[in-house]
Amino acid sequence: MFFLFLFVFSLTFVFPGGSKDTEVSGGSTAGAPDWVRDPYSKYDRQTNVAAVGNGSVREAAEKDALGKLVAIFGQSIHVDETVSTSYQNAVKNGAIAGWSENTAIATDISTSTSLDSLVGAEIAEVWNDGGGNNFAVAILNKAKAIQIYSGIIKSNQEMINNLVNIPPGDKNTLDAFARYRLAATIADVTISYGNLVSFIGAPAQGLKRGDDYRLDALNIAKEIPIGIRVQNDRSGRIEGAFAKALSDLGFRSGGNDSRYMLDVNIATSPVEIAGNQNSFTRIELKANLLDTMFGTVLLPYDFNNREGHTTQAEADNRAYAAAERKINVEYPALFKDYLESLLPKK
Repeated sequence: MFFLFLFVFSLTFVFPGGSKDTEVSGGSTAGAPDWVRDPYSKYDRQTNVAAVGNGSVREAAEKDALGKLVAIFGQSIHVDETVSTSYQNAVKNGAIAGWSENTAIATDISTSTSLDSLVGAEIAEVWNDGGGNNFAVAILNKAKAIQIYSGIIKSNQEMINNLVNIPPGDKNTLDAFARYRLAATIADVTISYGNLVSFIGAPAQGLKRGDDYRLDALNIAKEIPIGIRVQNDRSGRIEGAFAKALSDLGFRSGGNDSRYMLDVNIATSPVEIAGNQNSFTRIELKANLLDTMFGTVLLPYDFNNREGHTTQAEADNRAYAAAERKINVEYPALFKDYLESLLPKK
Protein backbone atom coordinates (compact mmCIF):
# COMPACT_ATOMS: atom_id res chain seq x y z
CA MET A 1 0.00 0.00 0.00
CA PHE A 2 1.24 3.48 -0.78
CA PHE A 3 0.79 6.94 0.73
CA LEU A 4 -1.87 7.64 -1.87
CA PHE A 5 -3.53 10.49 -0.04
CA LEU A 6 -0.47 12.67 -0.65
CA PHE A 7 -1.16 12.98 -4.35
CA VAL A 8 -3.42 16.03 -4.06
CA PHE A 9 -2.37 17.83 -7.16
CA SER A 10 -1.66 16.60 -10.66
CA LEU A 11 1.42 14.43 -10.09
CA THR A 12 3.03 17.01 -7.85
CA PHE A 13 5.52 15.10 -5.74
CA VAL A 14 9.16 14.20 -6.17
CA PHE A 15 11.72 12.03 -4.40
CA PRO A 16 14.31 14.43 -3.00
CA GLY A 17 18.01 13.90 -3.27
CA GLY A 18 19.91 12.15 -6.00
CA SER A 19 21.53 15.35 -7.26
CA LYS A 20 25.23 15.52 -8.06
CA ASP A 21 27.17 18.61 -9.16
CA THR A 22 29.69 18.41 -11.97
CA GLU A 23 32.41 21.00 -11.42
CA VAL A 24 33.47 22.71 -14.64
CA SER A 25 35.69 25.78 -14.72
CA GLY A 26 35.50 28.59 -17.23
CA GLY A 27 32.51 30.26 -18.85
CA SER A 28 32.24 28.46 -22.18
CA THR A 29 29.59 25.78 -22.80
CA ALA A 30 32.03 24.11 -25.15
CA GLY A 31 33.11 21.98 -22.22
CA ALA A 32 29.55 20.96 -21.32
CA PRO A 33 28.94 17.30 -20.58
CA ASP A 34 27.20 15.41 -23.38
CA TRP A 35 23.91 15.16 -21.45
CA VAL A 36 23.43 18.95 -21.70
CA ARG A 37 22.87 18.57 -25.44
CA ASP A 38 21.24 15.14 -25.31
CA PRO A 39 20.26 13.55 -21.98
CA TYR A 40 20.02 10.13 -23.61
CA SER A 41 23.72 10.21 -24.41
CA LYS A 42 24.22 9.27 -20.76
CA TYR A 43 20.81 8.07 -19.51
CA ASP A 44 19.60 5.11 -21.54
CA ARG A 45 16.35 5.80 -23.40
CA GLN A 46 15.16 2.23 -22.89
CA THR A 47 15.21 2.52 -19.12
CA ASN A 48 14.66 6.24 -18.49
CA VAL A 49 12.63 9.25 -19.49
CA ALA A 50 14.86 12.31 -19.33
CA ALA A 51 14.79 16.08 -19.88
CA VAL A 52 17.28 18.92 -19.52
CA GLY A 53 16.42 22.32 -18.08
CA ASN A 54 18.37 25.51 -17.55
CA GLY A 55 18.21 28.64 -15.44
CA SER A 56 20.21 31.46 -13.92
CA VAL A 57 20.41 29.58 -10.62
CA ARG A 58 20.49 25.91 -9.80
CA GLU A 59 16.98 25.81 -8.35
CA ALA A 60 15.53 27.36 -11.52
CA ALA A 61 17.38 24.85 -13.71
CA GLU A 62 16.07 21.92 -11.65
CA LYS A 63 12.51 23.24 -11.77
CA ASP A 64 12.75 23.75 -15.52
CA ALA A 65 14.06 20.21 -16.00
CA LEU A 66 11.23 18.70 -13.95
CA GLY A 67 8.68 20.79 -15.85
CA LYS A 68 10.04 19.59 -19.18
CA LEU A 69 9.97 16.02 -17.91
CA VAL A 70 6.26 16.36 -17.11
CA ALA A 71 5.66 18.00 -20.50
CA ILE A 72 6.93 14.86 -22.26
CA PHE A 73 3.79 13.09 -21.07
CA GLY A 74 1.56 15.93 -22.27
CA GLN A 75 -2.10 16.28 -21.34
CA SER A 76 -2.47 12.55 -20.71
CA ILE A 77 -1.39 13.01 -17.08
CA HIS A 78 -3.10 16.36 -16.49
CA VAL A 79 -5.71 16.57 -13.74
CA ASP A 80 -8.31 19.32 -13.83
CA GLU A 81 -7.81 22.05 -11.23
CA THR A 82 -11.29 21.47 -9.79
CA VAL A 83 -10.49 17.78 -9.29
CA SER A 84 -7.18 18.67 -7.64
CA THR A 85 -8.94 21.07 -5.29
CA SER A 86 -11.55 18.47 -4.34
CA TYR A 87 -8.83 15.92 -3.74
CA GLN A 88 -6.92 18.41 -1.60
CA ASN A 89 -10.01 19.15 0.49
CA ALA A 90 -10.57 15.43 1.04
CA VAL A 91 -7.00 15.10 2.24
CA LYS A 92 -7.33 18.08 4.58
CA ASN A 93 -10.50 16.80 6.25
CA GLY A 94 -9.07 13.31 6.62
CA ALA A 95 -11.38 11.48 4.23
CA ILE A 96 -8.42 10.01 2.37
CA ALA A 97 -5.64 10.24 4.94
CA GLY A 98 -7.51 8.04 7.37
CA TRP A 99 -7.31 5.12 4.96
CA SER A 100 -3.62 5.33 4.15
CA GLU A 101 -0.78 3.32 5.62
CA ASN A 102 2.83 4.34 6.13
CA THR A 103 5.32 2.64 3.86
CA ALA A 104 9.06 2.68 3.44
CA ILE A 105 8.82 5.26 0.68
CA ALA A 106 6.75 7.69 2.73
CA THR A 107 9.79 9.37 4.23
CA ASP A 108 11.23 9.87 0.73
CA ILE A 109 8.27 11.83 -0.61
CA SER A 110 8.26 15.62 -0.39
CA THR A 111 5.39 17.91 -1.31
CA SER A 112 5.53 20.29 -4.26
CA THR A 113 2.75 22.68 -5.24
CA SER A 114 4.34 23.89 -8.46
CA LEU A 115 2.77 21.22 -10.69
CA ASP A 116 6.17 20.48 -12.19
CA SER A 117 7.28 17.13 -10.80
CA LEU A 118 6.59 13.43 -10.82
CA VAL A 119 6.68 10.76 -8.14
CA GLY A 120 9.99 8.97 -8.50
CA ALA A 121 11.60 11.71 -10.59
CA GLU A 122 15.00 12.99 -9.56
CA ILE A 123 17.60 15.53 -10.57
CA ALA A 124 20.46 13.29 -11.61
CA GLU A 125 23.08 15.90 -12.41
CA VAL A 126 23.67 19.66 -12.50
CA TRP A 127 26.25 21.64 -14.45
CA ASN A 128 27.28 25.30 -14.27
CA ASP A 129 29.10 26.84 -17.24
CA GLY A 130 30.94 29.31 -15.05
CA GLY A 131 29.18 32.22 -16.69
CA GLY A 132 25.89 32.27 -14.82
CA ASN A 133 24.11 29.49 -16.72
CA ASN A 134 22.98 26.36 -14.90
CA PHE A 135 21.81 23.11 -16.47
CA ALA A 136 20.07 20.18 -14.82
CA VAL A 137 18.93 16.80 -16.07
CA ALA A 138 15.78 15.23 -14.59
CA ILE A 139 15.21 11.53 -15.04
CA LEU A 140 12.39 9.12 -14.34
CA ASN A 141 13.47 5.50 -14.21
CA LYS A 142 10.77 3.54 -16.04
CA ALA A 143 10.92 0.37 -13.94
CA LYS A 144 10.87 2.36 -10.71
CA ALA A 145 7.98 4.51 -11.92
CA ILE A 146 5.95 1.49 -13.02
CA GLN A 147 6.43 -0.11 -9.60
CA ILE A 148 5.44 3.06 -7.73
CA TYR A 149 2.45 4.02 -9.86
CA SER A 150 1.12 0.48 -10.13
CA GLY A 151 1.04 0.36 -6.34
CA ILE A 152 -0.72 3.71 -6.19
CA ILE A 153 -3.29 2.59 -8.76
CA LYS A 154 -3.98 -0.61 -6.84
CA SER A 155 -4.42 1.26 -3.57
CA ASN A 156 -6.66 3.89 -5.15
CA GLN A 157 -8.85 1.21 -6.69
CA GLU A 158 -9.24 -0.43 -3.31
CA MET A 159 -10.21 2.91 -1.81
CA ILE A 160 -12.82 3.50 -4.52
CA ASN A 161 -14.28 0.05 -3.96
CA ASN A 162 -14.58 0.78 -0.23
CA LEU A 163 -16.31 4.10 -0.95
CA VAL A 164 -18.98 2.67 -3.24
CA ASN A 165 -19.56 -0.51 -1.26
CA ILE A 166 -22.78 0.80 0.29
CA PRO A 167 -25.64 -1.35 1.68
CA PRO A 168 -28.81 -1.01 -0.44
CA GLY A 169 -30.69 0.60 2.43
CA ASP A 170 -28.14 3.41 2.64
CA LYS A 171 -27.77 4.01 -1.10
CA ASN A 172 -30.17 6.93 -1.55
CA THR A 173 -28.69 9.23 1.07
CA LEU A 174 -26.56 12.36 1.16
CA ASP A 175 -23.76 10.25 2.61
CA ALA A 176 -23.82 7.93 -0.40
CA PHE A 177 -23.87 10.90 -2.76
CA ALA A 178 -20.74 12.30 -1.10
CA ARG A 179 -18.96 8.95 -1.27
CA TYR A 180 -19.58 8.60 -5.00
CA ARG A 181 -18.36 12.15 -5.57
CA LEU A 182 -15.10 11.38 -3.80
CA ALA A 183 -14.79 8.12 -5.75
CA ALA A 184 -15.08 10.17 -8.95
CA THR A 185 -12.26 12.48 -7.86
CA ILE A 186 -9.97 9.57 -6.95
CA ALA A 187 -10.84 7.87 -10.25
CA ASP A 188 -9.81 10.95 -12.23
CA VAL A 189 -6.46 11.07 -10.44
CA THR A 190 -6.01 7.33 -10.95
CA ILE A 191 -6.68 7.63 -14.68
CA SER A 192 -3.79 10.09 -14.93
CA TYR A 193 -1.53 7.56 -13.19
CA GLY A 194 -2.74 4.86 -15.56
CA ASN A 195 -1.95 7.05 -18.54
CA LEU A 196 1.56 7.57 -17.23
CA VAL A 197 2.39 3.89 -16.81
CA SER A 198 0.84 3.18 -20.20
CA PHE A 199 3.11 5.83 -21.72
CA ILE A 200 6.19 4.10 -20.37
CA GLY A 201 5.10 0.62 -21.39
CA ALA A 202 2.85 -0.94 -18.71
CA PRO A 203 -0.82 -0.34 -19.62
CA ALA A 204 -3.17 -0.24 -16.64
CA GLN A 205 -6.34 -2.30 -17.06
CA GLY A 206 -9.89 -1.89 -15.81
CA LEU A 207 -9.77 1.76 -14.72
CA LYS A 208 -13.16 3.43 -14.48
CA ARG A 209 -13.59 7.09 -15.36
CA GLY A 210 -14.53 9.66 -12.76
CA ASP A 211 -17.53 10.70 -14.86
CA ASP A 212 -18.99 7.21 -14.41
CA TYR A 213 -19.07 7.71 -10.65
CA ARG A 214 -20.40 11.24 -11.06
CA LEU A 215 -23.29 9.84 -13.06
CA ASP A 216 -23.98 7.38 -10.22
CA ALA A 217 -23.92 10.32 -7.78
CA LEU A 218 -26.39 12.28 -9.91
CA ASN A 219 -28.70 9.27 -10.06
CA ILE A 220 -28.62 9.14 -6.26
CA ALA A 221 -29.40 12.86 -6.10
CA LYS A 222 -32.44 12.35 -8.35
CA GLU A 223 -33.79 9.79 -5.90
CA ILE A 224 -33.53 12.09 -2.88
CA PRO A 225 -35.09 15.46 -3.74
CA ILE A 226 -34.71 18.04 -1.00
CA GLY A 227 -37.95 19.73 -0.02
CA ILE A 228 -37.91 23.47 0.71
CA ARG A 229 -40.35 25.16 3.09
CA VAL A 230 -40.09 28.94 3.41
CA GLN A 231 -42.11 30.98 5.87
CA ASN A 232 -42.73 34.61 4.83
CA ASP A 233 -41.07 34.46 1.42
CA ARG A 234 -41.65 37.20 -1.14
CA SER A 235 -42.45 36.16 -4.73
CA GLY A 236 -40.52 32.92 -4.15
CA ARG A 237 -37.20 34.75 -4.16
CA ILE A 238 -35.68 33.03 -1.15
CA GLU A 239 -36.96 29.59 -2.14
CA GLY A 240 -35.53 30.13 -5.61
CA ALA A 241 -32.13 31.06 -4.23
CA PHE A 242 -31.93 27.90 -2.11
CA ALA A 243 -33.23 25.76 -4.99
CA LYS A 244 -30.46 27.06 -7.24
CA ALA A 245 -27.81 26.32 -4.62
CA LEU A 246 -29.03 22.72 -4.43
CA SER A 247 -29.36 22.29 -8.19
CA ASP A 248 -25.76 23.40 -8.70
CA LEU A 249 -24.75 20.12 -7.06
CA GLY A 250 -27.32 18.07 -8.96
CA PHE A 251 -30.17 17.95 -6.42
CA ARG A 252 -33.81 18.48 -7.27
CA SER A 253 -35.89 20.53 -4.87
CA GLY A 254 -39.50 20.10 -3.92
CA GLY A 255 -41.80 17.53 -2.39
CA ASN A 256 -43.52 17.50 0.99
CA ASP A 257 -42.58 13.92 1.83
CA SER A 258 -38.85 14.09 1.10
CA ARG A 259 -36.53 12.63 3.67
CA TYR A 260 -34.43 15.80 3.52
CA MET A 261 -36.13 19.14 4.06
CA LEU A 262 -34.77 22.66 4.10
CA ASP A 263 -36.87 24.53 6.64
CA VAL A 264 -36.54 28.31 6.25
CA ASN A 265 -38.04 30.98 8.48
CA ILE A 266 -37.90 34.69 7.64
CA ALA A 267 -38.82 37.56 9.94
CA THR A 268 -38.76 41.23 8.98
CA SER A 269 -39.18 44.27 11.19
CA PRO A 270 -38.93 48.03 10.67
CA VAL A 271 -35.93 49.79 12.19
CA GLU A 272 -35.74 53.44 13.13
CA ILE A 273 -32.39 55.21 13.19
CA ALA A 274 -32.30 58.52 15.04
CA GLY A 275 -31.67 61.47 12.77
CA ASN A 276 -32.13 59.44 9.59
CA GLN A 277 -35.21 60.18 7.49
CA ASN A 278 -34.99 56.91 5.55
CA SER A 279 -36.92 53.79 6.45
CA PHE A 280 -35.05 50.62 7.33
CA THR A 281 -35.97 46.94 7.42
CA ARG A 282 -34.17 44.22 9.33
CA ILE A 283 -34.46 40.73 7.86
CA GLU A 284 -33.61 37.66 9.93
CA LEU A 285 -33.32 34.29 8.23
CA LYS A 286 -32.85 30.84 9.72
CA ALA A 287 -32.54 27.80 7.46
CA ASN A 288 -32.11 24.27 8.80
CA LEU A 289 -31.46 21.27 6.59
CA LEU A 290 -33.35 18.44 8.30
CA ASP A 291 -33.22 14.67 8.12
CA THR A 292 -36.88 13.90 8.77
CA MET A 293 -36.18 10.20 9.26
CA PHE A 294 -34.21 10.91 12.41
CA GLY A 295 -35.54 14.37 13.25
CA THR A 296 -32.08 15.91 13.23
CA VAL A 297 -30.66 19.20 11.96
CA LEU A 298 -27.92 18.38 9.49
CA LEU A 299 -26.88 21.87 8.45
CA PRO A 300 -27.92 25.10 10.20
CA TYR A 301 -27.64 28.46 8.42
CA ASP A 302 -28.71 31.89 9.61
CA PHE A 303 -28.01 35.57 9.16
CA ASN A 304 -29.58 38.99 9.59
CA ASN A 305 -29.24 42.12 7.45
CA ARG A 306 -30.54 45.65 7.45
CA GLU A 307 -31.47 47.61 4.33
CA GLY A 308 -32.87 51.11 3.93
CA HIS A 309 -34.72 53.36 1.47
CA THR A 310 -36.98 56.38 1.38
CA THR A 311 -40.05 54.14 1.81
CA GLN A 312 -40.66 51.16 4.06
CA ALA A 313 -41.98 49.08 1.15
CA GLU A 314 -38.80 49.59 -0.85
CA ALA A 315 -36.67 48.93 2.25
CA ASP A 316 -38.51 45.60 2.59
CA ASN A 317 -37.88 44.82 -1.07
CA ARG A 318 -34.20 45.63 -0.75
CA ALA A 319 -33.89 43.44 2.36
CA TYR A 320 -35.23 40.44 0.44
CA ALA A 321 -33.00 41.21 -2.56
CA ALA A 322 -29.92 41.40 -0.32
CA ALA A 323 -30.87 38.12 1.37
CA GLU A 324 -31.27 36.46 -2.03
CA ARG A 325 -27.81 37.61 -3.10
CA LYS A 326 -26.27 36.45 0.16
CA ILE A 327 -27.76 32.97 -0.23
CA ASN A 328 -26.54 32.78 -3.83
CA VAL A 329 -23.00 33.50 -2.69
CA GLU A 330 -22.79 31.61 0.60
CA TYR A 331 -25.07 28.58 0.56
CA PRO A 332 -23.59 26.58 -2.36
CA ALA A 333 -20.17 26.58 -0.70
CA LEU A 334 -21.66 25.83 2.72
CA PHE A 335 -23.65 22.88 1.38
CA LYS A 336 -20.63 21.56 -0.54
CA ASP A 337 -18.49 21.77 2.61
CA TYR A 338 -21.19 19.88 4.50
CA LEU A 339 -21.19 17.08 1.93
CA GLU A 340 -17.42 16.82 2.16
CA SER A 341 -17.70 16.55 5.94
CA LEU A 342 -19.76 13.38 5.44
CA LEU A 343 -16.83 11.54 3.87
CA PRO A 344 -15.61 8.55 5.85
CA LYS A 345 -12.66 8.93 8.20
CA LYS A 346 -11.57 5.40 8.93
